[in-house]
Amino acid sequence: MLDGIKAVLFDLDGTLVDSMWMWGAIDVEYLGRHGLTVYPGLQQAIEGMSFSETAAYFKEQFALPDSLDVIKAEWIAMSKEKYAHEVPLKPGAREFLEYLKSHGIKAGIATSNGRELLDAVVAGQGLAPYFQCLMTSCEAGAGKPAPDIYLKVAAELGAKPEDCLVFEDTPAGAQAGKAAGAKVCSIYDAYAKDRQAENRRLADYYIHDFYQVLDGTYETLVPGQE
Repeated sequence: MLDGIKAVLFDLDGTLVDSMWMWGAIDVEYLGRHGLTVYPGLQQAIEGMSFSETAAYFKEQFALPDSLDVIKAEWIAMSKEKYAHEVPLKPGAREFLEYLKSHGIKAGIATSNGRELLDAVVAGQGLAPYFQCLMTSCEAGAGKPAPDIYLKVAAELGAKPEDCLVFEDTPAGAQAGKAAGAKVCSIYDAYAKDRQAENRRLADYYIHDFYQVLDGTYETLVPGQE
């Protein structure tokens, strides 16, 4: 999987860290404060959107009176401590990051999440030594499945997109990686388990955890086939 790879680019939520468990509860609590309820398919509807795009979607969809800055600030207040202290790395992630660092392979994070939450989990997990680029979709100018963030992170790392390997847990993320011209490895996440067939159709490789990359037990896929 790593043959010829100059840089490895990671999505954050559901890929590098196990954090999706809390967002459903936050949506319920946040909307409940406004006397509103979550509708089926909400999380799938906002999949891949940047933090700002998600706030705009909520404001329009639920006719929220607050500004986008107020909406985002409330979400950050509800989740920042969890990102700093409760969100764990996915199994094998730290070992894989150590491998990349020891073999001189650059690494970057390309997340749809907000900068404050990205910084919180990087600090909380002590991840700064492993990454040469940290970028959010807001900073890149577009959310996934647009390829912008992967193109920009690759450029920051001095790597051609075709020399990059992207790790993602959702179809929108996999589409972004492929649209950028990178190889894509889909990683299992319980939150997106009902879309694993689509993830497998889009990706070049498939894993349940990062140990499979290290021990060579990952699946090699044929894009377009489930």
